[in-house]
Amino acid sequence: MKNNKNKPFETIYHQHHPMVLQMCLGFVKGDKDTANDLSQEIFISVWNNLEKFRGASSYKTWIYRITVNTCLQYVKKDKKERTISTFEIENQASSIETENATNLNAPELYKAIGQLKKLDRLIIMMVLENQDYDNISEIIGIKPTNVRVKIHRIKKRLETILKKNNNG
Repeated sequence: MKNNKNKPFETIYHQHHPMVLQMCLGFVKGDKDTANDLSQEIFISVWNNLEKFRGASSYKTWIYRITVNTCLQYVKKDKKERTISTFEIENQASSIETENATNLNAPELYKAIGQLKKLDRLIIMMVLENQDYDNISEIIGIKPTNVRVKIHRIKKRLETILKKNNNG
């Protein structure tokens, strides 16, 4: 009965699972079991809504939205136990994107990104995923020019945090 969407779903899953899993890992501080659970939940949602996909955006953008929403719901539910659980994904983004942070180890970077606001952490994670400004703009709901400015400010903020953490 739903066999007509098996093939497209398999293709979507194989193309986007690494991205989804990486984002989930960041939201759950590298907890692989929880990240796999979240990833599975995300792809169940993709499966259940595949026939509703209108093509107004790419599959990647659509799946990004589902991933971000699912992870944010998880963070809100688990907020009492995990006060800053979204930071690790964006830390990975920062490690690739922040040029002068290449000599830092991942825990320092995770700690720095954990100090950013939620939206900034999401944006820096998308930068890590090499999303272009238009895709980030569409997902976050701000203009591409504002995305450029925000990314610049996020990088400056990360530099400040990293300097402060290393000197203090």
